[in-house]
Amino acid sequence: QATLSESGGGLARAGESLRLSCVAAGNFESIGAWGWYRQAPGNQREFVARIRSDGSVDYADAVKGRFTISRDDAKNTVYLQMSGLKAEDTAVYYCNMRGYGDIGNFASWGQGTQVTVSS
Repeated sequence: QATLSESGGGLARAGESLRLSCVAAGNFESIGAWGWYRQAPGNQREFVARIRSDGSVDYADAVKGRFTISRDDAKNTVYLQMSGLKAEDTAVYYCNMRGYGDIGNFASWGQGTQVTVSS
């Protein structure tokens, strides 16, 4: 399995930008898709963005055109560049990784990083 560590969260004003990073460590053979999810207080965790091993991406409608997901396979890292932040982007952001290793296919979650946007 993999241990995921997120960083880059913090406090931003509306309209500003933040970049989140998530690094995978552990004993695995390959990484398939990466995903970013978020959970605001009182809400369920929701999908934000996904990038597959072939580089194809998907975005939630709420972030399309403002957020960009990318990956660096040499560093086992995924990024989420967030621009034009809005107060409604305030949430704990979690990265998710689907990989393959000795145990077969697996999915791992990070512990989350807080993003707070003030209006």
